[in-house]
Amino acid sequence: MARLYRVIIPVLDIEAAETFYSAIFGEPGKRVSPERHYFDCEGTIFACFAPMLFKEWDEFKPNPDHVYIAVDDLDDYFSRCKSAGAKVLAETQAYPWGETAFYVEDPSGNKLCFVDRSTMFTG
Repeated sequence: MARLYRVIIPVLDIEAAETFYSAIFGEPGKRVSPERHYFDCEGTIFACFAPMLFKEWDEFKPNPDHVYIAVDDLDDYFSRCKSAGAKVLAETQAYPWGETAFYVEDPSGNKLCFVDRSTMFTG
């Protein structure tokens, strides 16, 4: 069986990303190199990566689709996201496939979906 162990989130500013995601995850994470800051999400690394620090990168592009994050207290995470400055794309609601979730965008344009862990739909 394969195991997903790291998800890369491209960010425009590694310092701003560290501040933003530390506020949301409620922990400081760890700077592992000048262009990378890691957060441990129950064994899967949520890796903020500033590609523009490399000369070969000439254009920034956020992730093309949402990253889904399961949490126990959806209301708390919604408050954290708003306080951190996330752009709200969709308020908390129940979806036809059974999940209760909200959608936000980080300062670099990456889309995130926070899902109530008790309602996760895995197919």
